[in-house]
Amino acid sequence: VRLVNGTSLCSGRLEVKSNQSSRWSSVCEADFDQQDAEVVCRELGCGAPSVLQGVLYGEVEDPMWTKEFQCGGTESALLDCRSSGSERNTCSPGKAVGLTCSEPVRLVGGDSRCAGTLEVKQGDWRPVDDRGRYSSWTLNEAAVACRELNCGSAVSVELRAASSSISVWSIRSDCVQSGSALRECATSDTSYSILNLTCSDLLLQPNISGSSSVDGVSEAQQQGFHVFRGSAFNISCSVQPQYPGGSFQLAFTSSSSALNYTKPAVNHSAHFLFPAAEPAHQGNYRCVYHVYVFSHDFFSESRPISLTVADLRPFIIRAIVLPLILLLANIGLYFYYKAKRGQRPGRREKAEPDYYNLGVPATEGGPTEEEGARGAD
Repeated sequence: VRLVNGTSLCSGRLEVKSNQSSRWSSVCEADFDQQDAEVVCRELGCGAPSVLQGVLYGEVEDPMWTKEFQCGGTESALLDCRSSGSERNTCSPGKAVGLTCSEPVRLVGGDSRCAGTLEVKQGDWRPVDDRGRYSSWTLNEAAVACRELNCGSAVSVELRAASSSISVWSIRSDCVQSGSALRECATSDTSYSILNLTCSDLLLQPNISGSSSVDGVSEAQQQGFHVFRGSAFNISCSVQPQYPGGSFQLAFTSSSSALNYTKPAVNHSAHFLFPAAEPAHQGNYRCVYHVYVFSHDFFSESRPISLTVADLRPFIIRAIVLPLILLLANIGLYFYYKAKRGQRPGRREKAEPDYYNLGVPATEGGPTEEEGARGAD
């Protein structure tokens, strides 16, 4: 097996060649799984698989491996695994297996996974020596090891005397500087000294949240949060415990200005209180965590959040003026209809006939039927 088109021997598009064939064949993604990947990385002398993805290292190239691998995960070679009886004739473009195995590099005997004696595996694990014409390590070479270990930046490199002559890997610094992986630059040797390396470790990304005195304490949304003009608001920065101490810098940027506020980290957090929000506070905020360790200053940044300052006065005007207008309108309508009703004759006045015009005297309660009949005569 081999990995091609990758950045090192431990990454690339997977190709297989059997004893019965003289050509290398790509493997279809549908015929390969995580257990198969573990076997390939082990067979290549690399670390555990970290990425298993199609089209990562180029399109499918003919010929294709025609059977599905069915590894248990403990085999020493991919071709030792069982395979399916059925054969696959085609594989869609972009579906060839791309595989990234971790580099066989580690730091042992230190206070953390990112500090200790540097060891490289090429068949077996051995410490690294720093001696000879091509093996003078500086922080530039050490940075390659820290990067392969996912441990941030190189902080220090030092030689430590061994108790006796031991087998080591001598790693050429010019090879490392050319961009090659450590194990590709290693040659077998013996030495009385070994290399100790300290990396910074990757600082965790700090968290940022905001709250306002108007709507209560609430974590800010991904895009940001809003406050009313004149109200107090608070922006909090925090980070998971990793190193003691440190400080938080609250970086503010807007279309017209940029400001920084700094506070020490207390219990891995800091709170920035603004007593009264103004339009000048509107913009983007970001927490930057600084910590001084290994005689170096390291920092990491949070995602940004945006703050919008809303003016409360239009809301107050609306809340007072609109009800007042409605009240005055209702009063006006009331008096209008009352005046209009005062000009109309009452219902009783319209219902009673004018008996004087009929020549019949009206009684107090109105004419009876009999009187009305006589009047008609």
